Amino acid sequence: MIRRLAGAAAATAAGATLLTAAGTAQAAPAAPAAAPPAAAAKVDFAGIVALDNCSGSLVRGPRSAGADPALVLTNGHCLETGMPKAGEVIVDRPSTRTFTLLDRTGRKNLGTLKATRIEYATMTDTDVAVYRLTDTYAKIRSRYRTDALKLSPAHPRAGTPISVVSGYWKKIYSCKIDGFVHRMREADWTWKDSIRYGPGCDTIGGTSGSPILDDRSRHVVGVNNTGNEAGGRCTLNNPCEIDENGRVTVRKGVNYGQQTYTLARCLGRGSDVVLGGKCALPRP
Repeated sequence: MIRRLAGAAAATAAGATLLTAAGTAQAAPAAPAAAPPAAAAKVDFAGIVALDNCSGSLVRGPRSAGADPALVLTNGHCLETGMPKAGEVIVDRPSTRTFTLLDRTGRKNLGTLKATRIEYATMTDTDVAVYRLTDTYAKIRSRYRTDALKLSPAHPRAGTPISVVSGYWKKIYSCKIDGFVHRMREADWTWKDSIRYGPGCDTIGGTSGSPILDDRSRHVVGVNNTGNEAGGRCTLNNPCEIDENGRVTVRKGVNYGQQTYTLARCLGRGSDVVLGGKCALPRP
C-alpha cells in the first residue's frame, strides 16, 4: 500500500510502503510513425519536489494568486508525523518540513522549499497531504523560474493518457487510466473513487505522493498512493477493490492513485483549504 520510503534501501524490498512512481522506460521508436504524441513529451519534472521518504509536487488551485503562499501536494501517509488513523483529519498543524525542488530534467536540484504548516492531511476517503510554504508562488517563480502545477477541478476520464512523476526517484511512469474504483480498502483505510492505472505505471516504494498528470493538459488529476504487491485481500500493501454491491476484487500487481479534483474545488484564496459547504473533503 503506502509506498513511502524509510530509506533508499527499502525501495528494493518486496514490501516497500505505498506510493509508487514507475520510472520512464521508453524505448526509442523504430520509425517516426511510432513516436509518442507531442503532448506527452511535454511532461517533465518542472514543479516536482522530492521528500525524504516520498515524492510530491508544487501545486496551485483554480483561484490561486501569485501573492498566495505556495502549496506542496503529497500523500497523507507521507507525513513526517506518521500515517493518520482511519477517520483522522489534520488541519493547520505547524511543520518545518523541507522539499527539494527539481529542474525540468530532474537531474538538477534548484533549491530547498520550506513548510510553515500542514494545511490539510487525511487518509480517509482519499490519501492526501497539503503543505503551506514560507514562499509565495511569485517568489518561487522569480527565484527558480518554475511555475506550480495546476490542479484540475474536473473529474478525469477513463482512457486518459497520464504520467506519474516521482521526485524521489526522478522517474516518470506513463500509462492510461484504466478505470475508477468505487471503494478501495487497505488495512484500516478506505478510499473513494480511486484511479486504477493501466499497464505501464508500475510504481514502487518512494513514488508515494507523485502527481498524476493528464498528458494533454499537464494538469494534476490525482496523487499516486498504492498498489497490490502480493495478491493479498484488503491488507497492508495489498489493497482490494469493492464495487457498489460490496463485491471484492483483488488485482495483484495493479497500482492506484487518488483523485484531486475535490481538493482543487476546496482551495480558496490565500491557499486556504476551505472545508464545508461545497467542499467534499472530510472534516475533522
